[in-house]
Amino acid sequence: MVVDTLPPGNSPAAASPAANAVSTPADGLVAGEVQVPVREGTIPAYRAMPAQGSAFPVIVVVQEIFGVHEHIRDVCRRFAKLGYFAIAPELFARQGDASKVADVNTLLATIVRKVPDTQVMSDLDATLAYARSTGSADASRVGITGFCWGGRIVLMYAAHNTQLRAAVAWYGPTARSYHPGDKTAIEVAGDIKAATLGLYGGADQGIPVESVERAFAAMKAGGNRHASFHVYPDAPHAFFADYRPHYTKDAAEDGWRRATDWFGEHLGRGI
Repeated sequence: MVVDTLPPGNSPAAASPAANAVSTPADGLVAGEVQVPVREGTIPAYRAMPAQGSAFPVIVVVQEIFGVHEHIRDVCRRFAKLGYFAIAPELFARQGDASKVADVNTLLATIVRKVPDTQVMSDLDATLAYARSTGSADASRVGITGFCWGGRIVLMYAAHNTQLRAAVAWYGPTARSYHPGDKTAIEVAGDIKAATLGLYGGADQGIPVESVERAFAAMKAGGNRHASFHVYPDAPHAFFADYRPHYTKDAAEDGWRRATDWFGEHLGRGI
């Protein structure tokens, strides 16, 4: 099955309360679903950019395990409001529809663990090729950000694509992979040349700070002078996800400031 459209709303597997959820309006933006050409045809993606202007720096937004649901689309709109061409490809399109799966364990078993890094790297390459083809993006100024599963992918793609200028990984695992046989972020960290920021929670029981330290030490050992991470001591995993119970307002707001400052420094802004 290939998912050819993006689902409405947020994933049921995330068990999300609506009270905290941020909703960024699309006024002043061109925002909506697009189709990204890949080897087998197309995959859907959500794209947002300012309605006026061109040559916007690009930020690829990489989904959590829940797919390109409303929270990820909202993050794209937030970046577009700052003058970026933001795009989030549906990286599970071939394996299934995450919006149809009601619990995390089933989602991991039936979809996430069946998605190899080679497929993801190819789809992200294709996403950047699509952005370049629109005439609205500045392909020389490209960054990437992502959350949890997507935070790991940020690090893997930064090692894969040495033309990236900037990366921000939100609580991405560094010492484990998801698909059998794939490498860990620690194993490839020495190849990362992009300016890379990591944002992690000290109360995240699934990502030991020691493993984050190892990954960023490997980046620096590989010659990366712009590799840095910040740990919020009391923040849990998924602290930025405003639609989930783990949302931690102070850490989320500070992390967003750090992320946007990072991209502003290393990519500039389009407006």
